Amino acid sequence: MLVIGNGESRQSLDLNKFSSHKIGCNAIHRDYKVEHLVCVDRRMVDEAISAGVNNYALVYTRKDWIDSYQKNYKRIREVPDLPYVGSDRWDEPFQWGSGPYAVLLGAKLSETVNIVGFDLYSETKSINNIYKDTQGYDISSKRPVDPRYWIHQIGKVFETYTNRKFIIFQKDSWELPKAWKHSNVSLDSIKNI
Repeated sequence: MLVIGNGESRQSLDLNKFSSHKIGCNAIHRDYKVEHLVCVDRRMVDEAISAGVNNYALVYTRKDWIDSYQKNYKRIREVPDLPYVGSDRWDEPFQWGSGPYAVLLGAKLSETVNIVGFDLYSETKSINNIYKDTQGYDISSKRPVDPRYWIHQIGKVFETYTNRKFIIFQKDSWELPKAWKHSNVSLDSIKNI
């Protein structure tokens, strides 16, 4: 299973070479077909449906508004329940974004989860997202998103799914966050994907 984030590190990859078993986030459907699309932002769900994604992919969104979509679209699903209970704000399901939910879905669907495009940090002082400056996304001059929630949430997936193997493909200079250092998590060069 390949889980695809929208960080700029994946810009040079041809994701079409991966024939199937792809989970993507939000606007990836603008460029690639995936079998599973995670959109927890309602605007992104609406865009995906308007683009016809629900004709070929399962689209996952929040429990809060699933009923309004499932009446008309048979390929809409609810994102998985969190695999743990926490007491902090970042442990609340509504605080989880599409990326952490996509990694969680990958853990639910496959024993080996390959992860690409989850950059976490920007190499500049501006936002790091392939779709910046497009509809539904921030402008490129905006400050980068603080990745602490993503790091914690994805780290909880790694920690909970000890029977799964997670391989993160990144640039050679990228460092694995401390919360992601588990025996079932490895880091490999994006050149090797």
